[in-house]
Order: sequence, then C-alpha cells, then structure tokens
Amino acid sequence: MLHDVKTIREMCAEYGVTPRTLRFYEAGGLLSPQRDGQHRLFSRRDEARLKLILRGKRFGFSLEEIGELLNMYDRDDSELRQLRRTCEIARAHLTEMEQKRDALEEAIEDLKQELAWGETVLATAGAPKA
Repeated sequence: MLHDVKTIREMCAEYGVTPRTLRFYEAGGLLSPQRDGQHRLFSRRDEARLKLILRGKRFGFSLEEIGELLNMYDRDDSELRQLRRTCEIARAHLTEMEQKRDALEEAIEDLKQELAWGETVLATAGAPKA
C-alpha cells in the first residue's frame, strides 16, 4: 500500500502548494491523509480531492462549497447529485465573474478616456498660443 501514497513533500512539489496549505485542508476535513508517526501519507483519494479543491478555488468556490461537494460525493456516491450541485454553484460564480469582468472593462474604458483627455491637455498646454 505504501507505493500508492505520497508524502507531504511530494504532494507540495506536484501540486504547487505549501505544507501549511495541505495541513489547513486536512484541518478543515477536506483531506484525510494516513499517519505514519508524524508523517502524513496522502492516498490517491486525497490526491483526487486536492485536484478538485484547487480547481474549485481557481473557479472562485469557497472552501465551504468545495467541502459540501466533496462530502456529497462521499455520502451519496452519486455523481449526478454532485454534478447538479456543482453546476448550480458554478453558474452563480460564472455570473459573478462576468459581472466583475464587465465592471472592469467599463473602468478600463473610462480610464483610457481620462488618459486620452489628460494627454491632450498636456500636449496643447505646451503649444504656443495663437
């Protein structure tokens, strides 16, 4: 069984996370590595869960939402129920992200206009008066 597990160092190197991050996810019940004395040994299940945690974080899911989805899969073992809930959460986050993007695009356009105005004023301020 030991060949199917990874150490905390191996998990950190492979997934670009810190030991503190893995311990935080463990403390939150998102990961449950085996213990060999003081050493944590992460199973393939932990690895799969970490991939889902990182993907969820990238998409803006809270750790609470990620935990809900992971626990739903563990309880029900029905991917359809988990997928429905994932889609609900993802739709809400997509809407929020699109709203933020639209607001950012509007702010960028406003800033470009202000900059163009400022540069025009500066360019004409140095021109000789007719």
